[in-house]
Amino acid sequence: MKVLGFDWDLALLADNAVIIGIKIIVALLIFFIGRWLAKKSVALANTVMSRSKIEDTVASFLSRLLYGVLLVVVVLSALNHVGIHTTSIAAILGGAAVAIGLSLKDQLSNFAAGIMIITFRPFVCGDYVQINTFAGTISQITLINTHLTTVNNHDIIIPNGSITTSAVTNFTALPNRRVDITIKVGFDKNLKAAKATMLKLATDNDKALKTPEPTVQVTSLGDSSVELTLNVWSTNKDWWEMQCELLEALTYALKEPN
Repeated sequence: MKVLGFDWDLALLADNAVIIGIKIIVALLIFFIGRWLAKKSVALANTVMSRSKIEDTVASFLSRLLYGVLLVVVVLSALNHVGIHTTSIAAILGGAAVAIGLSLKDQLSNFAAGIMIITFRPFVCGDYVQINTFAGTISQITLINTHLTTVNNHDIIIPNGSITTSAVTNFTALPNRRVDITIKVGFDKNLKAAKATMLKLATDNDKALKTPEPTVQVTSLGDSSVELTLNVWSTNKDWWEMQCELLEALTYALKEPN
């Protein structure tokens, strides 16, 4: 058959159309079955991560990442079956991934640090911590940064990458906390009476723990005074309030010379 000046072999065209149609059908089957298997694999991975008690944020990210990788493999397999060479496509995707990685290296560093923080949990939301020069309560932990709320209600956003390379002081990780109050007593004052007064005020405070017992020690000698340090334990919940109460009580009790 001659059309537009070209000879067409209808039988060959029909055979090719059938072959191409079969390839397309098989490719579609590969795609839909592969996508179904990818979803099942992700569901299985979610079950395993749930039993392993992995943080929800990390588990959710890993699930999406796994599904994305599996879906790319399925699509490339389907295209390859149709006859489309996927080597160049894979190379393009790889090059794009490298370029994106280089341009977002700082964010990726923060992201990796965020996974470490969420996985190993050096602190959780609600903890009072000091990171570098910043102190506050952890209000939010994301995969990129961590939010601190200061005592005067300022929101400080710290990149996770800087957290994992810094010393972090977690003041509320343990159930109890010690109050340390240091005062100076002149050499002409009654040292024993001052120590007894400090110890009694700590012992009588209802927020002070009985074990360990409060103690008062001489911690330094100055040119004209002696430093006395009161150590008394409380729960984290009562720590700040007890410290304020003791400071006020000591101000009145030690105001008059002994």
